[in-house]
Amino acid sequence: MSWFWFSIIALLCWSGSDFFSKIGCRDAKDPYSQNKMVMAVGVVMGLHALYKIFLCGVEISWSVIWTYLPISLLYISSMTLGYVGLRYIELSISSPICNASGALVAVIAIVSGTAEAMAPAQYLAIVLCCAGVIGLGFVEANEDDALRAARQEASNYKYAKSWLALALPIAYCVLDAAGTFADDLVLETLNEESANVAYELTFLAAGAVMFVYTCLIKKQPLVPKMEAPKYLGAVCETIGQLFYIYALASGESALAAPIIASYCMASVLWSRLFLKEKLSWKHYACIFVTFAGIVIMGVYDM
Repeated sequence: MSWFWFSIIALLCWSGSDFFSKIGCRDAKDPYSQNKMVMAVGVVMGLHALYKIFLCGVEISWSVIWTYLPISLLYISSMTLGYVGLRYIELSISSPICNASGALVAVIAIVSGTAEAMAPAQYLAIVLCCAGVIGLGFVEANEDDALRAARQEASNYKYAKSWLALALPIAYCVLDAAGTFADDLVLETLNEESANVAYELTFLAAGAVMFVYTCLIKKQPLVPKMEAPKYLGAVCETIGQLFYIYALASGESALAAPIIASYCMASVLWSRLFLKEKLSWKHYACIFVTFAGIVIMGVYDM
């Protein structure tokens, strides 16, 4: 049963990453919050990369880093846009949209002709994910301003209707899907652990660039109280990735994958309990449709 507990830990960590990243980035008055979030993730991933290199003996070279660089940049760009988006929209909405990238990967594979034969349930999953995300966009765009204000009354943060609010998590979904699709192709020639270390080192470099720009050029302060949630989110992201690998390597990937894929629902739960986000029944219906598609994709992921 170790696969089950590994899956649950991965689910809790990734939903925790969503939650703490939201807390760290939600202040619309700080235009540099996403830069500081990239710095935090860069520090944590950089430390993990050094651990893998010097204590675990993972081999890394400039050749691997350069080969994997386009994919690293796709992932880092998607995460940065996701962090920006957390300032403009509820986590309850952004997390399911971002997590629907698996369905988009399948669409890219089908269009490009690289997809393997799929079961009817997988096609259903793609339709459900796409329908759920499109439905969320429609509900957001057409929601009455008075109803929006009424449901947001209990929350400390109010979100105005904005095309940018939906565009950013959708952009995350597209870039993450492109990265995942390219990942499958490149990992045919690279060692997976070396590629992951290359990604983490690239994220460390991105964090260093953000530090120079944000703190040295723009003279923005780093307030420990405000930065702590960002580092908690970064730690949760990294630990979740580790236990995701452990769960899938345990030999029960068909059972572990759908559990882990459902982490966005835990994110919705934390948002409702601790951030006091309250959505309409139409929002929750679209989220449930997206969630159902994600879980089905998870079942057939391996």
